[in-house]
Amino acid sequence: MKLTAIVAMSANRVIGREGRLPWHYPEDLKFFKKTTLGHPVLMGRATFDSIIAALGKPLPGRQNIVLSRTMEPREDVTVIRDVSELPAVCPADAMVFVIGGAQVFADLLPACDGLYLTLIDKEFEGDVFLPSFDNSFILKEIIERNGDLEFRYYERAGNAA
Repeated sequence: MKLTAIVAMSANRVIGREGRLPWHYPEDLKFFKKTTLGHPVLMGRATFDSIIAALGKPLPGRQNIVLSRTMEPREDVTVIRDVSELPAVCPADAMVFVIGGAQVFADLLPACDGLYLTLIDKEFEGDVFLPSFDNSFILKEIIERNGDLEFRYYERAGNAA
């Protein structure tokens, strides 16, 4: 199993505000969907709640795994209490996308092999920030530039060939 983070971040490291994304970039949502479709996605309870608030359901076409000590089990998602339970609920060859929030990123970025980062060339007000990952990852590719957005892929330092 391989862990890969995927996140959009503003120029001032904001990733959320009041339980939502503080921006609307359809291109980023399309990139997120294209990249994660068919793969398990791992998130904290607050991120899951924000998805339910926005869509009314878990992310379609993906196994939704919620890391939470307090969330009650649900039929439409997999709830785990600790990341050590991940191998029991995912195939061994799975690429699991870590999709947030801030505490999940803080806890799991050190275990991620890769990072897809949408860098937004604007500052936004927010209350959730991406933890620093400087020196942990090496930029491998700028996938695309589109207006204010730059889609990047990083590999864990030491894994990069």
